[in-house]
Amino acid sequence: MAAIGFYAVLDGFDLGVGAMHLFIRKDEHRRVFLNAIGPVWDANEVWLVIVAGALFAGFPAAYATLFSALYTPLIGLICGLIFRAVAIEFRSKHESKLWRGSWDVLFCLASIIIAIGVGVVLGNFIHGIPLNENHDYQGGAIVDFLHPYTLLVGLLSLATFMMHGSIFLVLKTEGELQETLRRWVPRTIVFFLFAYVLTTFATVIFREHMVNRLREHPWLLLIVLASVVSIGAVPYCMHRREHGWAFFFSSMTIAWLLCLFAIGTFPVLVRSTVQPAVNSLDIFNSAASPKTLTVLAVIVAIGIPLVIAYGFYLYRIFRGKVKLDHMSY
Repeated sequence: MAAIGFYAVLDGFDLGVGAMHLFIRKDEHRRVFLNAIGPVWDANEVWLVIVAGALFAGFPAAYATLFSALYTPLIGLICGLIFRAVAIEFRSKHESKLWRGSWDVLFCLASIIIAIGVGVVLGNFIHGIPLNENHDYQGGAIVDFLHPYTLLVGLLSLATFMMHGSIFLVLKTEGELQETLRRWVPRTIVFFLFAYVLTTFATVIFREHMVNRLREHPWLLLIVLASVVSIGAVPYCMHRREHGWAFFFSSMTIAWLLCLFAIGTFPVLVRSTVQPAVNSLDIFNSAASPKTLTVLAVIVAIGIPLVIAYGFYLYRIFRGKVKLDHMSY
């Protein structure tokens, strides 16, 4: 879950930057967008690899079921990741409006597809998928995972990343472009609040299992309070021009929402819509052998601090405002 959190916070802002790429018109400003995330976007996606690897090694039954059931959206997600990376690298290789414009459109669409796709996958963890008593996927049609609720979670994911990305861009820019982006942030906050309120009501009314643990343990409502405080702090800090704190609270908003997601779904990994109490996969019936989990724990204990240290060093090296030169994208 920690790896999912790191991915959502770190790759979330560069997905948000990509989703807003076409809203800016000047080629120079689009280059600033690309170079704001250029040094870090591939490092951010390492966390997605860690999530998939940990699931494969630690919970192979859940991994097999998920990658069979959600094959279509996951392939779409992977294609989005591929085309987005190609667009970033190829966009500035040729001085042509048609060339650059085509890659700009691909970069923006791929970012939107990935942002929505991440939410759709998480939405299916909440909504559930049809599994039989052997934990085999029984669906087939695209409507099995593109349920209205999962699409709503996808919309929330896109809105969250756009808010997060717009604040990051304010941090990385200056002058006229920064002032333009400062006017963008309130709009992305409104978009986020709309999706957040709508998703919250839908969850409380139609997905009661997500709030049962909060009812059983009222002290967990402190996490709900913390998320509300983080959300409220974002526009407050932006109004005071405390951009770093706004980005911090935007990151914490994502973290708290994922905590609520974990609380609502625990201990289930893959919820079944057919007899969920019997057919669902949880951390107990889908786990690998104790020896495998022990080895995995050792690898995680060694590897995760190294990844965090590398990320810290990378962000420290490329801190500050974006400056374009002949080496820029």
